[in-house]
Amino acid sequence: MSFKKTLFSIALIFCTVGAASAQELHVAAAADLNFALPEIAKAFEAQTGTKVLISFGSSGNFFAQIQSGAPFDVFCSADMGYPQKLAAAGQALPETLRQYASGRLVLWVPSGSKLNFERDGIKVLLDPSVKKIAIANPEHAPYGRAAVAALQKAGIYESVKAKLVYGENISQAAEFVQSGNAQAGIVALSLAVSPAMKNGNRWEIPANNYPPIKQAVVLLEASNNKAAARGFLEFVSGPQGRQILERFGFTVPTP
Repeated sequence: MSFKKTLFSIALIFCTVGAASAQELHVAAAADLNFALPEIAKAFEAQTGTKVLISFGSSGNFFAQIQSGAPFDVFCSADMGYPQKLAAAGQALPETLRQYASGRLVLWVPSGSKLNFERDGIKVLLDPSVKKIAIANPEHAPYGRAAVAALQKAGIYESVKAKLVYGENISQAAEFVQSGNAQAGIVALSLAVSPAMKNGNRWEIPANNYPPIKQAVVLLEASNNKAAARGFLEFVSGPQGRQILERFGFTVPTP
């Protein structure tokens, strides 16, 4: 091989390595993953070298953005419905759609609250001291719909609906009650166990009081990095991803 050809080969190798090291995935993720998914992404990057850039928000808003052509590779939804609709519309690959977890609802109040969960359960929300109750917006957040269902199941929705304040997503609902702008909140367990909220008081709402919050992930048709995206999906539902999700209060399906 000539000297020029050798230099060209070396340059090509460096370009290839550079491209691989710069590989990125863009993930749209439900806000209840605010703490769990960055850990999963960090572990995935350490194993593969692929950087995962995550945007958090409500599943419904991301659904609308993806329909309008938002450039994401992967969609981690807080429900099954939005990914299924994208797959049916040809905007996601149906064979990649899978449930990765089920979310859980808790009633959360600051540590100084006098509300008695053990005695009253969810009916503590009827207490006159509770002026505002934070939940995610049920119009586009699955956790918001689940919260409304839990209040209806308990027979108190009509009594408390005037107290409800809506976060754009479940993370913002948690911020409302953390900041004192609401006296109580119905939030995701995955947020309630985070460092920012673990010192509060929480009561887990029985799972049979609201529809299952089955959460799905799917690879988007518009992705320009499908091989890496498939690897990320496998990682999320693999042993390391499952272990992290369980640590943050998610229930993971049997492999």
